[in-house]
Formats: sequence, structure tokens, C-alpha cells
Amino acid sequence: MGTILLKNITVDGLQSDILVVGNRIDRTGPAGSCTAWPVAGEFEVLECSGKAALPGFINMHTHSGMSLMRGVGEDMPLEEWLQKIWKLEEGVCYPLVHDAVRLACVEMIKSGTTTFNDQYWLSEACHDAAVSMGMRPSMGYDLLDMCDPLTAARQKDECEEHYEKYSKLWKDDGSIYTLSFHAIYTVTEKMMLWASEFARSHGIKLHIHLSETRTEVENCKKAHGGLTPVEYLAELGILGPEVLAAHTLWLTEHDVELLGRYRVNCIHNVNSNLKLASGHRFLCSELLQAGANVCLGTDSTASSNNLDMPEAMKTAALLQKGWRLDTSALPLQELLDMATVNGAKALGIDAGAIRPGALADIAIIDTDHSWFVSPGPFLANFIYAAHSECIDSLICNGRFVMRRREIAAEEEVKAAARRTISKYY
Repeated sequence: MGTILLKNITVDGLQSDILVVGNRIDRTGPAGSCTAWPVAGEFEVLECSGKAALPGFINMHTHSGMSLMRGVGEDMPLEEWLQKIWKLEEGVCYPLVHDAVRLACVEMIKSGTTTFNDQYWLSEACHDAAVSMGMRPSMGYDLLDMCDPLTAARQKDECEEHYEKYSKLWKDDGSIYTLSFHAIYTVTEKMMLWASEFARSHGIKLHIHLSETRTEVENCKKAHGGLTPVEYLAELGILGPEVLAAHTLWLTEHDVELLGRYRVNCIHNVNSNLKLASGHRFLCSELLQAGANVCLGTDSTASSNNLDMPEAMKTAALLQKGWRLDTSALPLQELLDMATVNGAKALGIDAGAIRPGALADIAIIDTDHSWFVSPGPFLANFIYAAHSECIDSLICNGRFVMRRREIAAEEEVKAAARRTISKYY
């Protein structure tokens, strides 16, 4: 890691200079102020006139190892879709996941994402692929016992071994170790309780799917004395600020109150929810007012079909305004926070903002496009008018992972992905 100076770049509407030293933002100031900053050694200077800076996006829920399954289960409800996916996953292996994740990283980088919270098999393959592309992954062992006691016992042993083998190594390179279990309908109660205790005792996050569909809620009520999935987990003592709960779509008022009370991190996956016809009434403002931390994710390319966080921001905002019949729903800054700083808070990292001391995750936006000619606010033009191709360059953890829309390994990554598809699918 070295030193990078971004000169004359727009930050929050002001022409600014940004100095990156190592993997953190060292200082920011008005354009031209860099001349007064003492910098030791050689450093790279990038003239950024006509460009703006945003924090790198944090995709809080995805399954990047599924990127080679894009489009394989179209026009299916979630339950039917899952059956098809699980059949395909019978042949999952390290090379397949590794090449799929590298392809996913190209897509995420090109749309401004620097950190992603993953849930999939063979997380060591996800880690190795993401780090090779310069990204910051969050992943760990994924528990999915399908309510089988023998599978549960095996996975517990594997999880403990996996944590001991990888958690410190991954922390040392800036990655984040998390534990996950799939959902209340694919994991035994004993396994969920074990996973919750393991996560808390080791100080790591617990990534789950929760209240994604009406069917999930109805089945839970039948099986657990009228309790919703949120109420069921609350009764078990599993809810807490370490929980990263994907979807949280079908919620009662009491569910919202519980998620807020326990400071759960609720992850909105709008495009996946719409495409799988899971639902559309995500209770964003209610969750925020209750005290939950609301984040944004894309889900996998097999369900939402892309990993484009700016697109997810736009869809989320339009949908909130539409179903509420309220133009003030999900304002711009709140929307950006969901895609950046709220995700950083959920993962416990100092990122998601352009400020001194924060991790140097910076998306450089080229405003020399028709989308930005109007006098409207930059953030409005970026979210509602522009597309991801206006993201010119991306810095993750103090290093350029994309320059002027070019990623060094992109062609090799795509070629490897094509070879892998021909071999395994």
C-alpha cells in the first residue's frame, strides 16, 4: 500500500482534495489544500476535475458463488426455485466457487462495490477469489443441515475446524469472518441455538434469511404455536445486534418492534424480492424508527440477476415511494446510508464514509455524462438517472481495483468462468 492523492474531486458538493495513506483516508480538505500537507516518500497524484467521490458500496447480502447460475431458474417462486438450485449445487467444488466469485467481483467492482457479505458453500474459495480481486469479503461457514441430525453433527465439527483454521488468517488480510445458517425451515432448532451461541462467544456476526416469504411465515406459525419467524427467534434468544437478517419482508408490528429492540441488522434485497414475487412492502421507515439498522443487498445473480448496488438503490427508493404513495419516502441520504455506512456498522468496520480515519473505499464518479448536465443534486442524478458505467475508478482498502473502467484481470476471469461452465454445467 502506498499514498494516493485525489485532487479537485467533488465531495458532498464541494471541490476537495483527498489524501489516502496506506488503507485509510488520512485527510480531506478544500481543493488546493494538499499543497500544505506533508507527505513522505513517493505518492500517486490523480487529477479528478469533473469527478465526484462516493463511499464504496457495501452489498450486505449475496451468494457470489452462484454467479455462474444466472438465469437458470426464471419465472419460479422461491420454493420451486430453491429446489432447482439445490439440485445444481450437488456438484459444487472449490474451482467452481472460486471462478464464480471472481466473475461476481468483476461485476461488483464495475458497479462500485468494495465490500460484500456472502453466504455460500466453500467460503475459503470465496475468500481467496475476492482477495485476489482486491475486494473485502465477509463470509464464513454456512450451516444448512436440512433438519438431519447426522448432517447437523458433521457440520458443527466442520464449522469449529473451519473457524480455527481461517478466522485469524482472514482478519489479518482485512476480510471478515461470519457464521451463517440458511433459515428456520432448513436448519434444526438445536443448530440455530448452537450457531447463535457460537457467534456470540466468538464475537462474530450471524448471517441468516428471515421472513422472506408469506409461506415461510405461515408455516412457522403452524409449527410454533402461532409465532412468526421473528417472534420464534426472539423466544429462542437468537435475535441481537450480531444478527444480519436478510429480507425481513413479511413483518407484523410486533416483529418490527422486536427487530428494533434487539438492534438487528435488516437487509433489504429489493430486486430479488420482486423477481421471485416474494413481496414488495418492505417496512423501511418503520424498522429505522424502531431502532433496527437497515442495509441494502442484491442477493445472488440467480435470483436478482445482477449485483448492481446503484440499481438496487434506485429500485428500493421507487418502490417505497410507489407502494406508500409518498414522494418523501426513502430520501436520498437515507438511501445512500443503507448502501454504505449502515452496512459498515452491521459488519463492524470503519468504512462507508469519506472522512479522515475511515477505510479508503472510494468510488470515483465521472460526471462528464448527460445524466449530470442538469443542475439537480448530484446524488439524485447518480441514483435516478445514471447507470454504473459512470463509475470511472474504484479504490478498496487503499488500492485501485479499477482504473478508468479497466480491471486488470477481467478478460482472464471471464475466460476462466466460461471454461468452468463448460466443465461443470
